[in-house]
Amino acid sequence: QVQLVESGGGLVQAGGSLRLSCAASGRTFSSYAMGWFRQAPGKERECVAAISWSRSGGNTYYADSVKGRFTISRDNAKNTVYLQMNSLKPEDTAVYYCAAAYLKVVVTNSDEYDYWGQGTQVTVSS
Repeated sequence: QVQLVESGGGLVQAGGSLRLSCAASGRTFSSYAMGWFRQAPGKERECVAAISWSRSGGNTYYADSVKGRFTISRDNAKNTVYLQMNSLKPEDTAVYYCAAAYLKVVVTNSDEYDYWGQGTQVTVSS
């Protein structure tokens, strides 16, 4: 069982930055692929960034809409995955969720994730 707790959301002006954190319980954090998803009102949940388990070198994925602005990283010593978000835009406004999948590869399909956090709100004002 893995529990995920997100933090770091909030209100920021367009062009600003936020760093989301997702703290995971359990001793096998490094064995999980991790992902960040977001869901805006009236829209489907989408994967914005994902990272593979540690032993495969931490391969990453980014949605085209965030490429070059967002960075996903993980610190296995702290059982934490981060999402650094720069140059934020109003269209980045959403609830952001982290998720864990007991898989080795980068995972972008939400159906393949086993555990989810409760979500943290990110609001970008224009």
